[in-house]
Amino acid sequence: MKHRTLSSHAALLFFTQALAGHVYAAANDASVDGIVTDSLGKPIANASVVVQTATGTSAGATKTDASGRFSVHNVAPGTYAIVVTARGFASGSSVATTSAGKESSVTLALTTSDAIDVQVSAKRLDQARNGLSPETGSSVYRITDSDIKNMPQGESTPLNQVLLQAPGVAQDSYGQVHVRGEHANLQYRINGIMIPEPITGFGQSFDTRIIDQVDLLTGALPAQYGLRTAGIVDIKTKSGEDGNGGTLDTYGGSHGTAQTSGNVYGTKGALTYFFSGSAGVNDLGIEAPTSNGSPLHDHTRQGDAFGYMSYLINPLTRVSVVFGTSSNQFQLPNTPGLQPQFTLAGQPGFNSANLNETQSELTQFATVALQGTNGDKLDYQLSYFSRYTRTQFNGDPIGDLIFNGVASQDFRSNWANGVQGDTTYRLNSSHTLRAGVYFEQDSAVANDSVSVFQTNPDGTQSTFQPNTINSASTTIGRLFGVYVQDEWKLSDKLILNYGLRFDMMNEVVNANQLSPRIGLVYKATPSTTLHAGYARYFTPPPLELLAPTTVAQFNNTTNQSASPQNSPVQPERSNYYDVGVTQRVNSAITVGVDAYYKQATDLLDEGQFGTALINTPFNYASGHDYGVELTANYKDDRFSAYVNLALSHATGENIVSGQFNFAPDELAYIASHNVNLDHDQLLTGSAGIAYTYARTTYTADDVFGSGLRSGFANTDHVPFYTVLNLAVIHHFQAPLIGKFDGRVVVVNLFNRTYELRDGTGIGVGAAQFGPTRAFYAGLTKYF
Repeated sequence: MKHRTLSSHAALLFFTQALAGHVYAAANDASVDGIVTDSLGKPIANASVVVQTATGTSAGATKTDASGRFSVHNVAPGTYAIVVTARGFASGSSVATTSAGKESSVTLALTTSDAIDVQVSAKRLDQARNGLSPETGSSVYRITDSDIKNMPQGESTPLNQVLLQAPGVAQDSYGQVHVRGEHANLQYRINGIMIPEPITGFGQSFDTRIIDQVDLLTGALPAQYGLRTAGIVDIKTKSGEDGNGGTLDTYGGSHGTAQTSGNVYGTKGALTYFFSGSAGVNDLGIEAPTSNGSPLHDHTRQGDAFGYMSYLINPLTRVSVVFGTSSNQFQLPNTPGLQPQFTLAGQPGFNSANLNETQSELTQFATVALQGTNGDKLDYQLSYFSRYTRTQFNGDPIGDLIFNGVASQDFRSNWANGVQGDTTYRLNSSHTLRAGVYFEQDSAVANDSVSVFQTNPDGTQSTFQPNTINSASTTIGRLFGVYVQDEWKLSDKLILNYGLRFDMMNEVVNANQLSPRIGLVYKATPSTTLHAGYARYFTPPPLELLAPTTVAQFNNTTNQSASPQNSPVQPERSNYYDVGVTQRVNSAITVGVDAYYKQATDLLDEGQFGTALINTPFNYASGHDYGVELTANYKDDRFSAYVNLALSHATGENIVSGQFNFAPDELAYIASHNVNLDHDQLLTGSAGIAYTYARTTYTADDVFGSGLRSGFANTDHVPFYTVLNLAVIHHFQAPLIGKFDGRVVVVNLFNRTYELRDGTGIGVGAAQFGPTRAFYAGLTKYF
């Protein structure tokens, strides 16, 4: 590809200066017209045209029309340089000499710039990558970068709260979210590559600022999606494909919140890059156990970094590298006024407001992918991924013994490595074949140091001096999956996607399953689309949360289990059915309804059974999960609105693993009753609006729910809650400073006290209250 060099521009300027003596004053009745095209002769619209004198001043300017033509009138007779610039093209210039009463005509052909070549090739490869991930038969809720920026907290909104704006997503404590009545079981993908779950809530391990678009896929998923299947959180990251730039952001306010973040992105030759980082502190790191809005001992420091680089080997092939890290340190909030339950030698008393429990969390991940297409029939992506995660809980060595009879230090880590391959082959106009393979190996480490008191046969404390019991283990686990599927276009209106998936696990237990998948999409009218599907699912328990436990080692201590039984956790096997319809009312309004039913064997659930914020998985012998979702969206140039409403019911019967975590009366009740799962919420909803007038955007969103389960065997639920957030965003364009945004935010406008957990229910730790009314402000500078 040829470009004009600086020397050619210099020569042109010298030439015009040499002819400057021939410019003479006359009536301004000369003109310059012409046409601007690309290197193939196609007209370029909206190109900037400047007529320059020998001294470099402008004698006139205009833009080309849709046919690439331009005309500049009232130009004094003389010789001029005609300089043309257009987005995505290298600048061009020519020389024109005008005479009184005559038109001077020029033709300029611009060549595309390197940046636009990279952009076009990258978008071609992005489309190929999207072709590797069909949505046939499943439900998809899409949230774009502009949607996120229009949320009250904008890109400072944590990812888990972004997902709460999708239908059927319920919030829980510690940043957890539950989709369609399932506990976690979410699969996160970055640019089509699956990232294994970390030990802690994954919603806090990604900074929302890296997202260009996030899709939540639910329902009867195609065969390429295995393992975690409650929902696929498919993140397309930002890149530098659209040009060079960056942002610097500061955000803060109530609860001691102060956060700084920034990113830089661009294209240099065949290399595209995007780097982002943030760091912040606040005094509400974990939901408060009290409702007063000022939790004790709840300071947190959090930081993360992210990088994306891609290199175009040729227009049809690229290699990309993605890496990220998230480091969080938490104080665990205290409940004042607790009464001591045990006696520790040398400690006559202890104020529960002064407990000092902390937890640190680290997650790091990286992927390397080779992606290509032949531009016609074949697309492929081959990738390697690695993820390291660790959590360290440090209990209060004195206070925990006095109040709980147990003080522990718990360490968990997991290092996962694997490969993923996906291919698409368009056999003909009717059949698109897809196939792929997935392999992952995990190394999970668990080290616990637990101080306890000895007890009498009746369970009372027998000594005031604690003793410490240590345990350590390393578990190796492997997951393997392979799939093949066909997307069959039966007609212009009907598409059938069918396939098979085989999954195998070699972890604490060995198991495998062959899973059929089938999905139909029927476009009844240009505005009405129906879908239906069936999927057989195989879900292994999360190895990063499994720690071999010797129940007997704590017999006759204050940490003795209520039940001696501890059967190993099994993979969940389920049948999933989904049907829905989407109706586009007009160009701005879309509505939809979706219903689902899931029947599971060895249904997986998780609970917090100790003071550490680490969940433990267990199985119900059987379970059912069903519900219906309603959604409506409106969007035009200035105004957007959405509302989602979901009804859900999720139950399980008979706990068949990890029984030692449960009291005998609760185990007996659950053995003969279908009980609500602790994360089951009958009614879940979200809504939001955004309106832009001139340079100001007014935005609001709301999440609400009937309350998660509580009480003995989850027979009750916490009260209904609703949280309304507002913001005003002004887009400034100031002299010298340039472009920047200012934002003022109110969280929980009506200061409603809402309780996520009350400290009761299956596998529920302390009570958890959402934040009271809070005020924030932020500035974002664009470069």
